[in-house]
Amino acid sequence: MPYALTLTELISLRRISFVDNAQLVALSHQSSLLRQIDILANNVSNASTTGFKSRGLKFQEYLVGKKRMDSWTKGESSVSFVTNQQALLDFTDGTTERTGNALDIAMRGKTLLAVKTPSGERYTRNGALTINGQGQLATSDGHVVLGDGGPITIDPADGALSITPDGVVSTKSGPVGKLKIVDVKDPTLLTNQGANLYAAKSPLPLALAPQLIPGALEKSNVSPVLAMSQLIEVNRAYASVAAALQRLDDTKRNAIERLSSIPA
Repeated sequence: MPYALTLTELISLRRISFVDNAQLVALSHQSSLLRQIDILANNVSNASTTGFKSRGLKFQEYLVGKKRMDSWTKGESSVSFVTNQQALLDFTDGTTERTGNALDIAMRGKTLLAVKTPSGERYTRNGALTINGQGQLATSDGHVVLGDGGPITIDPADGALSITPDGVVSTKSGPVGKLKIVDVKDPTLLTNQGANLYAAKSPLPLALAPQLIPGALEKSNVSPVLAMSQLIEVNRAYASVAAALQRLDDTKRNAIERLSSIPA
């Protein structure tokens, strides 16, 4: 199978020709474009997900010097490859939509709501809250919301529930807890876990002054039109690189066929 080796393995091979170099550069470009397609497709599919934060890919030039390839002659320059470093999380606030539901909250700034999952503590921007069968405050996805003292349990006899802009949950009988809102100083510490959840590589500090909008929900910060246009553009670029790789293959095949036809 062509291109079965990884990029790192390919660029470490000796006696690489000019055509091979062109193929490897194109392959590095194609690999990065494929990663970008995956990210953009995920953004598009979550354009209507409450509180979803989009990601964008960071690219970097990777130079391979002539000392890495002993077949190069003096005076030849380095070969420039394309690498994708990481998918950056965009914490730009999404637009808010008033719902009138006392249990809905829209978070602002680089903050997340802590929830309890079977895998441990996780974080989300999904502010569509509800009361589960055990009387605990939970997200619409079923994850139990954490407060300053653990899960927040509501007694139906205490009357209607309300949430203040700083996260205090109260009933007619008084406060029953405060939402655990964490501050995200470095988004690169977060990894997507699916189902609109994030895991942190290290503990996240509590937000000292959280900003919530009660009775509202935050929409995804993905612009569907822009994301779709980017996806189309990247798909076209990927197809263009694939066509270039095919032409390079044809060039090598034609050269081999002509050389093999020369009488010994």
